Amino acid sequence: MRLRLPRWAAVTAALAVLAGAGTWTAVAQDDPPPVTRADRMLDVDGVRLDTSYFTGPGDGRRPAVLLGHGFGGSKDDVRAQAEGLARDGYAVLTWSARGFGASTGRIGLNDPDHEVKDVSKLIDWLAARPEVLLDKPGDPRVGITGASYGGAISLLAAGHDPRVDAIAPQITYWNLADALFPNGVFKKLWAGIFFSAGQPAPGRGSDSCGRFTAELCSLYQRVAVSGKPDAAARALLEARSPSAVGARVKVPALLVQGQSDSLFTLAQSDAMARALTANGAPVAVDWIAGGHDGGDRETERVERRISTWFDRWLKHDASADTGPAFRVSRTGGVDSTDGRATLRAATADRYPGLTSGTTDLALGGPPQTFTNPAGAAPPAVSAVPGLGGGLSGLSSLGVGLSLDFPGQYARFEAKPQTRALRITGTPTVRVRVASTAADGSAVLFAKVYDVGPDGRQQVLPAQLVAPVRVDGAKAGKSLTLTLPAIDHEVEAGHRLRLVVAATDLGYASPAVPAGYTVAVEGPLTVPTAPGLSTQAAALPWWVWGLPLLGLAGAAALLLTARRKTAAPAPDPELAAVPLQITGLSKKYKGGDRYSVRDLSFRVEQGQVLGLLGPNGAGKTTTLRMLMGLITPDEGEIRVFGQAIRPGAPVLSRVGAFVEGAGFLPHLSGRENLDLYWKATGRPAEDAHVDEALRIANLGGALERAVRTYSQGMRQRLALAQAMLGLPDLLILDEPTNGLDPPQIREMREVMIRYAAGGRTVIVSSHLLAEVEQSCTHLVVMDRGQLVQAGPVAEITGNGDTLLVSLAGEIDDALVAKVDALTGVGAATRADEGLLVRLDGIDPTALIGELVRLDVPLTGVGPHRRLEDAFLTLIGGAA
Repeated sequence: MRLRLPRWAAVTAALAVLAGAGTWTAVAQDDPPPVTRADRMLDVDGVRLDTSYFTGPGDGRRPAVLLGHGFGGSKDDVRAQAEGLARDGYAVLTWSARGFGASTGRIGLNDPDHEVKDVSKLIDWLAARPEVLLDKPGDPRVGITGASYGGAISLLAAGHDPRVDAIAPQITYWNLADALFPNGVFKKLWAGIFFSAGQPAPGRGSDSCGRFTAELCSLYQRVAVSGKPDAAARALLEARSPSAVGARVKVPALLVQGQSDSLFTLAQSDAMARALTANGAPVAVDWIAGGHDGGDRETERVERRISTWFDRWLKHDASADTGPAFRVSRTGGVDSTDGRATLRAATADRYPGLTSGTTDLALGGPPQTFTNPAGAAPPAVSAVPGLGGGLSGLSSLGVGLSLDFPGQYARFEAKPQTRALRITGTPTVRVRVASTAADGSAVLFAKVYDVGPDGRQQVLPAQLVAPVRVDGAKAGKSLTLTLPAIDHEVEAGHRLRLVVAATDLGYASPAVPAGYTVAVEGPLTVPTAPGLSTQAAALPWWVWGLPLLGLAGAAALLLTARRKTAAPAPDPELAAVPLQITGLSKKYKGGDRYSVRDLSFRVEQGQVLGLLGPNGAGKTTTLRMLMGLITPDEGEIRVFGQAIRPGAPVLSRVGAFVEGAGFLPHLSGRENLDLYWKATGRPAEDAHVDEALRIANLGGALERAVRTYSQGMRQRLALAQAMLGLPDLLILDEPTNGLDPPQIREMREVMIRYAAGGRTVIVSSHLLAEVEQSCTHLVVMDRGQLVQAGPVAEITGNGDTLLVSLAGEIDDALVAKVDALTGVGAATRADEGLLVRLDGIDPTALIGELVRLDVPLTGVGPHRRLEDAFLTLIGGAA
């Protein structure tokens, strides 16, 4: 029997502990107002919770915010957001949940009897703080936010404790049973990651349950062995889900959900929105670009919106703009001031749901029979948790963003689109399924591909697949497949392909072989959400700025005409060298340090050189000096032996995508390029437009208005503009910024094709994995100085050895099978997984062989990634 103290007694005891256990720390900041942090241990029902309390400057009472962390993390993960909210006028309390960080106790997956009650105790503590605003004694004005695990606790707390006044859950779940057992299929990889994250650190002792409660440990082990969720497992997870108390959540809710998320899909957010709206609560829905599978989490924008949301509902500031009822982030548009790709918003004054504005697309293809192989191996591949941006880690090695094995799937295709089609929501299709399994059951995985005009190149939007378990299909059974919710534009000339597969790497499939027959019984119905309006791209700055720039340029010429000095003589020995920088230094006026200091390096023909360094390393300053936009204090830059000065003739051999490419939206892509080339005053025959366009691979889109372009097409058009005249030296600053994985791959191929003709490319980028794949050589800078230069393989030290990261341990027999593969020099165990030395086999073929052998791989990459080498070189400064 457990002794339960009266609520007031527990609070009094907790306050007594806190009074003697607090450590106050000033959070140092340069410019923002100071924030004070107090770290304390709180005793709750025999468990010690590690907490931090943040307050900003100012007197008087203020609303409070509880800020939760994600699964496997701790309070330290949300410190920056807590400090920001404190500066915005909130008292902020963060804590490490049971079993995480320095907190004790067992992980109960937000058990209402433990983790949710912990939150109520934290609210009790806030009610006793003199700086916290109270609605009445014991009832503080409080909001709760957090991502994933922390997002779910905000919903659960709002359903269990009436003192919660507003919430802002991010990338989280509504029904955990539906998330981990979608349509009765076990999401084995994500569940395994959850269970692994709950294990103690090495050397701290462990049992088979790690830090989980015994009942959760039993649930996971039972379902993982059987591969099929049972009723008891579903009931346990549903009882710990926000959906269990959904009817009681009636507070204003900002729901932020990720589009790149195979763990908690947009369908989870949709269920939240429908339930809370039915309760009469103010609800706003925000679909961000990233999610648990990677991508852009839009952290700064989302945190700013959460703060504004709390301003409206906690501070009762009626002037606070909480944003649209629905917002979805889409890649598209180029910032006219710096040329960077941007995320553009599509908004609506009401949440459209997942089935708004449907249109039907006829699917072609006869009934098709395929096989579930014995042991469900090799499995098809869609999303692989933990690789960042879906399968970016594997696709970078040439596999593509998906992998379906012949004989294990059926496919049906729609006709090519005559005009662009934007899908926003969940496509559906009616199919008939027959199974040869003894019990007539089948486990199927449905997905929709966007297929290019060549019929081969295909993209799986957001890397998402919809699993479904079908029972009683011995004689055939009709059902409606609800496909993953996406926001995706199908370009004109592309077509949609429905694939129904027997296996998927992320899920558990029956081990017994069986044959399935699938036929479509109706069209593919896709939602278009017609009520959304997409944010327009701003007019290029030069539309209004060219006249002013012309005047400024004329004035500058008049002022400097008498001060011109003769340029240094050409160096004939460097006539074939695209770039040589010697002793380059630059210190801006008023600065106390050099932006670039004593920098020297050389670039040869045919190289794709990556210019790397943390923010403030001097990369942009170097590029601006290279293009003659600013003058160095010391040293020199020579391009093909010619010294660089503003307006130097040799700059005609240099193309650049640095300051941004402005396009007139009403003109076609070709018209924009023609207009740009005419502005250079050079002969039309020197433009080599067709060759630049062939490299940029814009196809028929060139004749369309630029306002209809996707973000990837705009970036390729900007590159085509930089390549006009086929410059011998091409300079690109963050060319893949803001692009999704397929668009990044296309941009990488453009750069490689350009350099293949003997020309030279210099690219500055923060995407280290992309640099590693597209560049032949690197220059690493830090604090304005050269750290290291050389071939990529030399800097990373990767050679011909790949690291295969694994979801779990593999036995010696399986290691031996990998070692014996043709083209594999050796396969040995490592702490991070399996080291495979290539001896003839290429990475693509290796991955196929590993999947065939049922190796539980979660990633394949160089033995030493560029990220590791980069952080080592700069001492972690980034």
